[in-house]
Amino acid sequence: MDAIKQSQKALNRAVEVLKNGGVVIFPTDTVYGFLALADNGKAIEKIYKIKKRPRSKPLAVFVKDIKMAKTLAEISEKQEKILKKRWPGKFTFILECHSRESGNPVIKDGKIALRIPKRKFLNDLLKKINKPLAQTSVNISGQPALTKISDIINLFKNRSTSEVEQFLIIDAGNLPKSKPSAIIDLTSEALKRLR
Repeated sequence: MDAIKQSQKALNRAVEVLKNGGVVIFPTDTVYGFLALADNGKAIEKIYKIKKRPRSKPLAVFVKDIKMAKTLAEISEKQEKILKKRWPGKFTFILECHSRESGNPVIKDGKIALRIPKRKFLNDLLKKINKPLAQTSVNISGQPALTKISDIINLFKNRSTSEVEQFLIIDAGNLPKSKPSAIIDLTSEALKRLR
């Protein structure tokens, strides 16, 4: 496990780690998040294991723009208008997924949760890697999400090497306390806010 200060060098390293099937801990709009390539089941499995997250809870996905969102989800004109009003920002939207692939950890019941983040450094990563990123907050499932870099390093320092192999922490200092993103289900006629 490595920790590196937020910088252009850190961005390049994060791309390298993600492309090689690793997991990156990265500052988001709200808290620190685990990131992995959304199409890499093994990397996502590492997140579930270290976070002790139930497999029944799918991970949300960061995308760089609406065009990328449309490669994953069915988006009507009406839905697109809603997305454009709220993105980029702290809004995760649940949409019907193109793929009905069972066992994919970012798809549940034919639905996928997508978000375009607002944080510039994270958008730079998405543009550079040009692929959707599975994401979830850094914490042990059921515990508060972490915003302090010292808490994150403490969470990992006693883990076995095999558990944190190919893990990279991008250190952007302590993040301000923030509410998690809103989660809105767009798959039925009426908008449904889930969080």
